[in-house]
Amino acid sequence: MRRLLAALVAVTPAVAVAVAVAKPGEPVTTGPVLQTFGFARQDGLRLAAFERTSFAELARRATEPFSMVGVTWADPRAASEGRIEVRTRAAETGRWTPWQVLETDNPDASGGAEGARGASDPLWVGPSDGVQARMAGKHVPDDLRVDLINPDGAVASPAVMAPVAAVSEARRSPKLPARPVPKIVTRAGWGANEAIVKGQTAFTGPIQVVFVHHTASGNGYNCGQSASIMRGIEAYQVKSKGWNDIGYNFLVDKCGTVFEGRRGGVHRSVLGAHTLGFNSNASAIAVIGDFRATGIPAEARASVAQVAAYKLGAWGSPPAGRVSYVSGGSNKYPAGKAANLNRISGHRDAGSTECPGNGLYAQLPSIRALAGGAPIGLRFQQLSGASAYAGKFYTRGLVQPLWTLSTPTRMMDRFEVWLDGRLFTAVPAGHRLSRLQLPAGAHTVVVKGVHLSGRTALSSARILADPVPPSFAGEPQVTLRTGSITGTVPVRVAWTAADASGLRSVRVTGTGRGVLSGAARTFDSAVPLGENGSWTVTAADRAGNVASASVTRTLALVAEAGARRTGTWRTQRDSAFIGSEAAGASARGASLTWTVTGRSAALVAARTATSGTVRVFLDGRDQGVVNLRSATPMFRQAVWTRMWPASGTHTIKVQVESGSVSLDGVTYLE
Repeated sequence: MRRLLAALVAVTPAVAVAVAVAKPGEPVTTGPVLQTFGFARQDGLRLAAFERTSFAELARRATEPFSMVGVTWADPRAASEGRIEVRTRAAETGRWTPWQVLETDNPDASGGAEGARGASDPLWVGPSDGVQARMAGKHVPDDLRVDLINPDGAVASPAVMAPVAAVSEARRSPKLPARPVPKIVTRAGWGANEAIVKGQTAFTGPIQVVFVHHTASGNGYNCGQSASIMRGIEAYQVKSKGWNDIGYNFLVDKCGTVFEGRRGGVHRSVLGAHTLGFNSNASAIAVIGDFRATGIPAEARASVAQVAAYKLGAWGSPPAGRVSYVSGGSNKYPAGKAANLNRISGHRDAGSTECPGNGLYAQLPSIRALAGGAPIGLRFQQLSGASAYAGKFYTRGLVQPLWTLSTPTRMMDRFEVWLDGRLFTAVPAGHRLSRLQLPAGAHTVVVKGVHLSGRTALSSARILADPVPPSFAGEPQVTLRTGSITGTVPVRVAWTAADASGLRSVRVTGTGRGVLSGAARTFDSAVPLGENGSWTVTAADRAGNVASASVTRTLALVAEAGARRTGTWRTQRDSAFIGSEAAGASARGASLTWTVTGRSAALVAARTATSGTVRVFLDGRDQGVVNLRSATPMFRQAVWTRMWPASGTHTIKVQVESGSVSLDGVTYLE
């Protein structure tokens, strides 16, 4: 078999890729096709079958057609000291096979040739289109992968890798999404006159402080006029003031629309002309309008905070913090004097001016709080594919965390999803959903929200991945119960089921139906006289795995007429008796004896105010006395029962001890 696999690989083009791909216009050839899938790997995972192991898994996935499967690894000299198992999905029926063990004890015969890999023996599985594999042992070789061979297939396009492979890749080099840029009207968008701009854009260092200004241009405008105002400010500052460009880095109108100011790139440290002596390592936001007597609207306040957090957070400068800034020379701080400034300051903090107006200046603390806050209210809203129990979540493997928070999306940088202390993936600020395929075992999933300010918040969940269904210790047991036989015979179905993560629920179907808790181990049912009883017990664990066990029993009845008699008995006739007849006796020592073959039996008798007692013997052993007296007459009563683990032949003898008794017979389950 090893030679066959080697031959198939040898004739397969482009072995290093998932499958060979025909170029457009070329005929699709027929020949062996190789698909390869890498394992997700986790070290130190405790499994029931191994004291301390390494573990590797390829989760269940759909594939291109194949008929042969093997597992290979990088070093042909390395031996696998573990157990490798695979199961496949039949292409014709869609059913998954049981787990099958791959042989790994044949030494490599390549002589260490270049490109050789260690390998299991290949396993022929017939036409298949799905695979799952797992390995556990004292040593898991490096670069473990599943190789699928279709010896008769046409060369096809590459197979799509499933989420588990993505987990492995993400653990090695997860990529962070680009830092989100606030929604901004570009210079082209507001119609900047680039022809009047002088010289080249100058850049400065890391942004240490953001200065807030107002343009003092009046508030009597509607927001549809903001672009015109921008063009006016540019023309004024260039043509009238003689500057080389508009001085502010950003401008915000009273509706919260953000405009790009001085050119050079909103994501770069553009040197502006906005705060005398403090332009280096700084950025400026000017709110369009006059805010000496009134504050800016909430929409504008949110935009100022967002832009400030965006600029400061990009350089690790906490927007709610302070900084010591050495002045380059202003009318408030001579050159060389240090000013202790808020990271978000008003123009007046650096110079002798009313700017940004008393109204806006009074709002700066709330702007700092918004710009410098951590994500608020971050929590998992839902963990699809997992169920919660006692503070922990359970899943079969695939889980999709959905989270929520109170902080507006515009103030967020990104979200990171961490799996067992490692960054799994990162998504943009507008995303609230991820997807993880977890290997078997206990895991911690953490979602980390990153604010534009750089501050973070965490929400975590403990998740147990359990792909193994519950197990039954044999088929369920069915026993007869005491009680009334009025058209049906009372029975009890009992089972023993177990699961490593605990049972969530048990469902019984068939002759009786019920949904029970996971702790239930019995179910009371009834079988109509003259019919068979069938029950299926389905146990579901907390991860959602299910397993079923079924049992069928035949109900039989031996009437009093079928018993061997000693002493004096009389026939009693009444419609209340089974078959309208019963055997009655009052002489002490009179007995009836039945021989039955089955798994459970019950004595059927009448109970009245004048009934006496009987002694029961099972296979010659005294089982004690049964009192048949009852204040309320009850006929067709199962008054004594017994069960046995396996079907067998047993003798039941009933002997009158006192008073008068009426016996209907013995019912039993075959």
